[in-house]
Amino acid sequence: MAAMKWFYSFLKKHNRSMALGLVLVTVISVLAIAKPIVSGSIVDDVITDGQYELLPRLIALLILITVLRGVLRFWSQVIFETCSQDVLYSMRDTVYRKLLQQDFNFYNKKRTGDLLSRQTGDMDAIRHFIAFVIYQVYENVFLFFFALIMVFTVSPKLALCMCIVLPFALLVTLSQTKNGRPRFQKIREQFSSLNTFVQENISGNRVVRAFSKEDYEIGKFNKENDGYRDAELAASEIWTKYVPQFEFLSNMLTIILMLVGSIMVINQSMTLGNYVTINGYLWMLMNPLRQIGWRINDIQRFTTSVEKIYTTYSEEPNVKFPAKAIPCERLNGDIEFKNVSYSADDEDIIHQINFRVKSGQTVGILGSTGSGKSTIMNLLCRFYDVTDGEVLVDGKNVKDLDLYNLRQNIGMAMQDVFLFSDTIEGNIAYSNPDCSFEAVEKAAIMADADSFIRQMPDGYDTIVGERGVGLSGGQKQRISLARALLKEPSILILDDTTSAVDMETESYIQQQLNAIDHKCTIFVVAYRISSIKDSDLILVLNNGRIVEQGTHQELLQNNGYYATVFRHQYGEFEKYVNELSTTSGKKGGQYGTK
Repeated sequence: MAAMKWFYSFLKKHNRSMALGLVLVTVISVLAIAKPIVSGSIVDDVITDGQYELLPRLIALLILITVLRGVLRFWSQVIFETCSQDVLYSMRDTVYRKLLQQDFNFYNKKRTGDLLSRQTGDMDAIRHFIAFVIYQVYENVFLFFFALIMVFTVSPKLALCMCIVLPFALLVTLSQTKNGRPRFQKIREQFSSLNTFVQENISGNRVVRAFSKEDYEIGKFNKENDGYRDAELAASEIWTKYVPQFEFLSNMLTIILMLVGSIMVINQSMTLGNYVTINGYLWMLMNPLRQIGWRINDIQRFTTSVEKIYTTYSEEPNVKFPAKAIPCERLNGDIEFKNVSYSADDEDIIHQINFRVKSGQTVGILGSTGSGKSTIMNLLCRFYDVTDGEVLVDGKNVKDLDLYNLRQNIGMAMQDVFLFSDTIEGNIAYSNPDCSFEAVEKAAIMADADSFIRQMPDGYDTIVGERGVGLSGGQKQRISLARALLKEPSILILDDTTSAVDMETESYIQQQLNAIDHKCTIFVVAYRISSIKDSDLILVLNNGRIVEQGTHQELLQNNGYYATVFRHQYGEFEKYVNELSTTSGKKGGQYGTK
């Protein structure tokens, strides 16, 4: 019921247009009902009674009715189609906006194919219902009952005989409605599953080909395809079972008319003209019965689709905009984590995280895979909400800050680089599409991307394939970094951003970051010591806890996990310490606070 109310909230904006369309359908139906009366008059008045002067007028009236019905039919269908497209536009826009407001938890649990199905196949079922099914059901019901009334006015005895069919039609209708609903739900589920499979395999086509798994994936696809086909065939069993029953019941009306009607004409209890009139009404009784099965299928597809879309739409994000948000047009970049813990699906991800960073400082985060490095950054951006503790930015809890403003102040080059199917310039300028080309070029130079971009056939106008296809891992990372730098953020997060670039490029990028001309707090999440050794504060994570923190030199002296990683990456630790002690005066506290 809630899903139908939600659907009607879109449809009610077009109540007047829909009402006008139904009025036109009513007029069309009335004109259809008038045609048998004219036909009966031709038989009784012209052929039987010999009033031939009436024939031209009656024929002209039939032509006028036919032309008028055609014009009104066209006009009504335009109205219903226009309303359906408007409703579909508003509904698709509303659902898409809601999808953009969902948090990471939502997308972690949802399959892309399911969400695509909500916006495509399910939406089209709704459009079909508004544009076609509504007026078809209304017209058939109107014609059936009005024609039945007209038959009663012509011959009550014959009408009563025809009514024998109605209880059987009702029983068949109820049975089809009951049995059809679960099968149409299964169709939508299988369609979503098939969509998901195709989407994933197209996106991962290079992996499939690299492992020569084409035959394996074809087998999996055939299984999904078979599932969808079987669901459709199971649903088709409904109409193969019930449509013939409706067809039989409609043909029974013809038999009743031929038997009972013929006897009444022979007995002269009904004129031949009345017989012709009732015969004209017969199709108005038969056609709705024949259509019931198909229309029930359409209605069940519609209701299933609305419920599927509404179920997706009605899910509320865990991360919500604060009721009274604190505006933060420009943040300073002071960060503090106070006793922060985060759990998801009954699994502890990080525990009791405490650290404080002043504006303009650089923080390096090191740890093994799954230690919680990216989670800390996600909590700072409020992609997730902490389970315990507080994340403070400029002394204010991120839960109280305007979420849009908070993220506008954060530039993030993510671990999983995503580039849009757009030009390189468009990808870099994503945060500010109206910025000048000089700003894009400056960001690209800082990310050491300008040189390889200019070597491309169309330079900055080169179209990047979907998800950055055609670029190397290092090139995608540098474009992602340039995109983050263009924002001129107060907080810059580099989540393993330079893992795919060489040491020389990494050193250049670090120099550019140190030369940023505005105050910016930088977080560098990395596996390489070279990426974080110059940081003002280094956090070492293990199993969701901070096991070490300090400067590069302090952590080496502690001879803990950080020092072990350093030895693996740089060789003999003692040799480095000796070199460090002899050159520390010349470096002027390189590893201290900037």
